[in-house]
Amino acid sequence: MKYKIVLQESEEGFSVSCPGLPGCWSQGATEQEALENIRDAIQEYLAAIAASLQNASVREIEVSYRFPSVYGAHFWMTSSPKPWR
Repeated sequence: MKYKIVLQESEEGFSVSCPGLPGCWSQGATEQEALENIRDAIQEYLAAIAASLQNASVREIEVSYRFPSVYGAHFWMTSSPKPWR
């Protein structure tokens, strides 16, 4: 999967967040370290979400929305009667 991230240089190094995953952010002394750290943060975020939904009745719905050009993407989700896994 690919996720858009926002990388910002600061006095301490680099901060990085993933706008598509609220609260998912990290940092690093270098750009490379920040990118490696956000990969780990995204994986842990998704694992935590999957664990919290393990016994829930979850469905998928279709949503169409074009994000402003700053994100430059069009996201689609497909409706399905099957539980999400």
